[in-house]
Amino acid sequence: MWRLVTKPSKLKRFFEKIHNALNGLYTALYGFILHFFKSVNRKVWSKLPVRRMSEETSEHVRLAVKVFKWVVLPASLLYIWIDFYFFKTNAIDSMFWGLLIFFYSSFLPDVPSIFRRKTNRRRVGDLPWYKKYSLLLFAPLLIWLLFSGMRLRWKTTETFHNFKSLTIYGTFLFLLSLFAFGTVPISLGDITEILSIPLYGAIGYLTHLKVDKIW
Repeated sequence: MWRLVTKPSKLKRFFEKIHNALNGLYTALYGFILHFFKSVNRKVWSKLPVRRMSEETSEHVRLAVKVFKWVVLPASLLYIWIDFYFFKTNAIDSMFWGLLIFFYSSFLPDVPSIFRRKTNRRRVGDLPWYKKYSLLLFAPLLIWLLFSGMRLRWKTTETFHNFKSLTIYGTFLFLLSLFAFGTVPISLGDITEILSIPLYGAIGYLTHLKVDKIW
Protein backbone atom coordinates (compact mmCIF):
# COMPACT_ATOMS: atom_id res chain seq x y z
CA MET A 1 0.00 0.00 0.00
CA TRP A 2 1.38 3.33 -1.05
CA ARG A 3 1.60 6.04 1.58
CA LEU A 4 1.27 9.62 0.52
CA VAL A 5 4.30 11.63 1.58
CA THR A 6 3.85 15.38 1.69
CA LYS A 7 6.69 17.84 1.69
CA PRO A 8 6.84 20.30 4.57
CA SER A 9 5.38 23.66 3.70
CA LYS A 10 7.63 26.60 2.97
CA LEU A 11 6.35 28.32 6.10
CA LYS A 12 7.23 25.32 8.26
CA ARG A 13 10.71 25.13 6.75
CA PHE A 14 11.14 28.86 7.36
CA PHE A 15 10.31 28.54 11.05
CA GLU A 16 12.59 25.51 11.35
CA LYS A 17 15.45 27.60 9.94
CA ILE A 18 14.67 30.38 12.42
CA HIS A 19 14.65 27.85 15.26
CA ASN A 20 17.97 26.37 14.15
CA ALA A 21 19.47 29.84 13.80
CA LEU A 22 18.43 30.75 17.35
CA ASN A 23 19.89 27.50 18.67
CA GLY A 24 23.10 28.34 16.84
CA LEU A 25 23.02 31.85 18.32
CA TYR A 26 22.66 30.42 21.82
CA THR A 27 25.56 27.99 21.34
CA ALA A 28 27.87 30.61 19.82
CA LEU A 29 26.99 33.29 22.39
CA TYR A 30 27.33 30.88 25.31
CA GLY A 31 30.73 29.69 24.13
CA PHE A 32 32.01 33.23 23.52
CA ILE A 33 30.79 34.68 26.82
CA LEU A 34 32.03 31.74 28.89
CA HIS A 35 35.44 31.87 27.21
CA PHE A 36 35.60 35.64 27.85
CA PHE A 37 34.83 35.37 31.55
CA LYS A 38 37.20 32.42 31.98
CA SER A 39 39.99 34.46 30.38
CA VAL A 40 39.27 37.51 32.53
CA ASN A 41 39.09 35.46 35.73
CA ARG A 42 42.41 33.78 34.94
CA LYS A 43 43.94 37.20 34.30
CA VAL A 44 42.87 38.53 37.70
CA TRP A 45 43.49 35.21 39.51
CA SER A 46 39.87 34.83 40.48
CA LYS A 47 38.86 31.71 42.41
CA LEU A 48 35.32 31.64 41.02
CA PRO A 49 34.51 27.99 40.14
CA VAL A 50 34.16 27.22 36.43
CA ARG A 51 30.94 25.34 37.17
CA ARG A 52 29.34 28.45 38.62
CA MET A 53 30.54 30.58 35.70
CA SER A 54 29.05 28.06 33.31
CA GLU A 55 25.68 27.93 35.09
CA GLU A 56 25.35 31.71 35.35
CA THR A 57 26.43 32.24 31.75
CA SER A 58 23.87 29.68 30.59
CA GLU A 59 21.06 31.45 32.49
CA HIS A 60 21.92 34.88 31.11
CA VAL A 61 22.40 33.65 27.54
CA ARG A 62 19.15 31.68 27.62
CA LEU A 63 17.06 34.69 28.66
CA ALA A 64 18.92 37.06 26.33
CA VAL A 65 18.16 34.83 23.32
CA LYS A 66 14.55 34.45 24.46
CA VAL A 67 14.08 38.22 24.78
CA PHE A 68 15.78 38.68 21.41
CA LYS A 69 13.41 36.18 19.80
CA TRP A 70 10.13 37.47 21.23
CA VAL A 71 10.80 41.17 21.85
CA VAL A 72 13.91 42.65 20.27
CA LEU A 73 13.76 41.07 16.80
CA PRO A 74 10.03 41.78 16.13
CA ALA A 75 10.42 45.32 17.53
CA SER A 76 13.50 45.88 15.34
CA LEU A 77 11.66 44.87 12.17
CA LEU A 78 8.76 47.14 13.13
CA TYR A 79 11.21 49.96 13.85
CA ILE A 80 12.79 49.67 10.40
CA TRP A 81 9.38 49.64 8.71
CA ILE A 82 8.09 52.66 10.66
CA ASP A 83 11.20 54.72 9.94
CA PHE A 84 11.13 53.86 6.25
CA TYR A 85 7.37 54.21 5.73
CA PHE A 86 6.66 57.33 7.78
CA PHE A 87 9.99 59.19 7.85
CA LYS A 88 11.68 57.91 4.65
CA THR A 89 14.74 57.03 6.74
CA ASN A 90 16.92 53.94 6.44
CA ALA A 91 17.37 52.75 10.03
CA ILE A 92 19.15 49.47 9.28
CA ASP A 93 22.50 50.79 10.53
CA SER A 94 21.11 51.93 13.88
CA MET A 95 19.19 48.64 14.17
CA PHE A 96 22.36 46.56 13.80
CA TRP A 97 24.18 48.76 16.29
CA GLY A 98 21.18 48.39 18.58
CA LEU A 99 21.31 44.58 18.39
CA LEU A 100 24.99 44.63 19.33
CA ILE A 101 24.25 47.01 22.19
CA PHE A 102 21.41 44.75 23.39
CA PHE A 103 23.61 41.66 23.66
CA TYR A 104 26.50 43.66 25.11
CA SER A 105 24.23 45.21 27.74
CA SER A 106 22.83 41.79 28.64
CA PHE A 107 26.19 40.90 30.19
CA LEU A 108 27.65 44.31 31.03
CA PRO A 109 26.71 44.46 34.76
CA ASP A 110 29.01 41.49 35.44
CA VAL A 111 32.03 42.84 33.55
CA PRO A 112 33.20 45.34 36.23
CA SER A 113 33.12 42.53 38.81
CA ILE A 114 36.89 42.20 38.43
CA PHE A 115 37.12 45.54 40.27
CA ARG A 116 34.70 44.47 42.99
CA ARG A 117 35.73 44.86 46.61
CA LYS A 118 33.69 43.01 49.19
CA THR A 119 34.82 45.19 52.09
CA ASN A 120 32.02 47.16 53.72
CA ARG A 121 32.11 50.71 52.36
CA ARG A 122 31.51 52.15 55.85
CA ARG A 123 34.87 50.84 56.94
CA VAL A 124 36.83 51.48 53.76
CA GLY A 125 36.18 54.47 51.52
CA ASP A 126 34.71 53.77 48.10
CA LEU A 127 35.90 55.24 44.81
CA PRO A 128 34.75 58.71 43.74
CA TRP A 129 31.59 58.49 41.63
CA TYR A 130 33.32 59.35 38.35
CA LYS A 131 35.86 56.54 38.76
CA LYS A 132 33.20 54.13 39.96
CA TYR A 133 30.95 54.55 36.94
CA SER A 134 33.89 54.70 34.54
CA LEU A 135 34.31 51.01 35.37
CA LEU A 136 30.83 50.44 33.96
CA LEU A 137 30.72 52.90 31.05
CA PHE A 138 34.21 52.20 29.73
CA ALA A 139 34.37 48.50 30.57
CA PRO A 140 35.67 47.40 27.10
CA LEU A 141 38.56 49.88 27.33
CA LEU A 142 39.48 48.72 30.83
CA ILE A 143 39.36 45.06 29.77
CA TRP A 144 41.62 45.89 26.82
CA LEU A 145 44.07 47.60 29.20
CA LEU A 146 43.95 44.54 31.45
CA PHE A 147 44.92 42.18 28.63
CA SER A 148 47.57 44.68 27.51
CA GLY A 149 49.32 44.23 30.83
CA MET A 150 48.03 47.34 32.61
CA ARG A 151 46.07 46.87 35.84
CA LEU A 152 44.02 49.56 37.52
CA ARG A 153 44.14 49.57 41.28
CA TRP A 154 40.59 50.90 41.42
CA LYS A 155 38.33 48.85 43.68
CA THR A 156 34.67 49.52 44.38
CA THR A 157 31.90 48.08 46.51
CA GLU A 158 29.37 49.03 43.81
CA THR A 159 27.81 45.98 42.11
CA PHE A 160 26.08 47.88 39.25
CA HIS A 161 23.11 45.53 39.59
CA ASN A 162 20.61 48.31 40.24
CA PHE A 163 18.40 50.83 38.50
CA LYS A 164 20.69 53.75 39.34
CA SER A 165 23.47 52.18 37.27
CA LEU A 166 20.95 51.45 34.51
CA THR A 167 19.90 55.12 34.44
CA ILE A 168 23.50 56.32 34.22
CA TYR A 169 24.28 53.79 31.50
CA GLY A 170 21.15 54.74 29.54
CA THR A 171 22.05 58.43 29.71
CA PHE A 172 25.56 57.61 28.49
CA LEU A 173 24.14 55.66 25.53
CA PHE A 174 21.76 58.52 24.73
CA LEU A 175 24.65 60.99 24.50
CA LEU A 176 26.64 58.60 22.29
CA SER A 177 23.61 58.06 20.08
CA LEU A 178 22.95 61.80 19.85
CA PHE A 179 26.51 62.30 18.65
CA ALA A 180 26.34 59.39 16.18
CA PHE A 181 22.88 59.91 14.64
CA GLY A 182 21.96 63.51 15.40
CA THR A 183 22.07 65.97 12.52
CA VAL A 184 21.10 69.63 12.41
CA PRO A 185 18.22 70.21 12.05
CA ILE A 186 17.07 67.07 13.86
CA SER A 187 14.20 65.31 12.07
CA LEU A 188 11.67 62.86 13.48
CA GLY A 189 13.59 60.05 11.83
CA ASP A 190 16.75 61.18 13.62
CA ILE A 191 14.89 61.19 16.94
CA THR A 192 13.80 57.57 16.55
CA GLU A 193 17.36 56.52 15.72
CA ILE A 194 18.79 58.50 18.63
CA LEU A 195 16.33 56.96 21.09
CA SER A 196 16.69 53.44 19.72
CA ILE A 197 20.25 52.88 21.02
CA PRO A 198 19.55 53.65 24.71
CA LEU A 199 16.33 51.65 24.40
CA TYR A 200 18.20 48.57 23.11
CA GLY A 201 20.72 49.05 25.92
CA ALA A 202 18.03 49.37 28.58
CA ILE A 203 16.29 46.18 27.41
CA GLY A 204 19.58 44.28 27.55
CA TYR A 205 20.45 45.64 31.00
CA LEU A 206 16.97 44.85 32.33
CA THR A 207 17.30 41.33 30.93
CA HIS A 208 20.44 40.85 33.00
CA LEU A 209 18.80 42.27 36.13
CA LYS A 210 15.82 39.94 35.59
CA VAL A 211 18.03 36.85 35.69
CA ASP A 212 19.63 38.10 38.91
CA LYS A 213 16.14 38.71 40.39
CA ILE A 214 16.65 42.46 40.87
CA TRP A 215 13.11 43.11 39.64
